[in-house]
Amino acid sequence: MAKTLKLKVGEVEAVVELLENKVAGKLWEAAPFESSAETWGEEVYFSTPVEAGLEDEFARGVVEVGDVGYWPPGKALCLFFGPTPISRPGEVRPASTVVLVGRLSSDPEELRKVREGDLVRVERGG
Repeated sequence: MAKTLKLKVGEVEAVVELLENKVAGKLWEAAPFESSAETWGEEVYFSTPVEAGLEDEFARGVVEVGDVGYWPPGKALCLFFGPTPISRPGEVRPASTVVLVGRLSSDPEELRKVREGDLVRVERGG
């Protein structure tokens, strides 16, 4: 059974099903932790205590709605629910390459309710 992270961001609760890679493992090991939500287009992101580089096999310059990525320059977890300011039509493009670490098993549309500065609480799931 895959490991999960439970997120509470403001009023929104979400579950991330983690992939089996080094960065996802580091995030799971680091939980629980708290952060502050930021938004960029239709992306919610927040800093984490994890420091990691890119994993080539999981590096992505374009992602899908519902994907969860780790952004090395900001040590941030990124939750994608639609286009970002630099997306081209029909795509979801992070600010720069992210490491794909998982996928939301909850409805990505709920992330529209998140506001800048909302408290983020990250806990281990299964």
